[in-house]
Amino acid sequence: MKLQELRSPLGARKDKKRVGRGTAGSGGKTAGRGMKGQNSRTGGGVRPYFEGGQLPLVRRLPHKRGFRNPFRVEFSIVNVEALAGFAKGSKVDPQTLVEAGLIRSLADPVKILGQGEVEQALTVAAHKFSASARKKIEAAGGSVVELE
Repeated sequence: MKLQELRSPLGARKDKKRVGRGTAGSGGKTAGRGMKGQNSRTGGGVRPYFEGGQLPLVRRLPHKRGFRNPFRVEFSIVNVEALAGFAKGSKVDPQTLVEAGLIRSLADPVKILGQGEVEQALTVAAHKFSASARKKIEAAGGSVVELE
């Protein structure tokens, strides 16, 4: 079998209905558009989202409108309380966070936030730190390393 010999099975493709070809066919005279009115005319019909003068849905739901920044950077968030499971003196970086199941993947940058407490001294490497997280890690005797 060659590429040019491929065919759709019989009945898989239907011919387009040809309307406006005389009164004998079912699509004759008005061609299925009715008698008169906006939609019977060439170029008739209303613009998208027009609801006949009713207040459109897009204006009834103000919370759906607004600006979405295409350049926004989404961070994977980890709180310092989640770092309690690591051994004292260990190095915590995005790779170890993925292995521990605290973040899903290395695709997004990691930000450490300050909720909770950390007891052991850790060397934490992440892309960003909140001020409170930095303070808590350093107060426990650890250090922070900001990645690029």
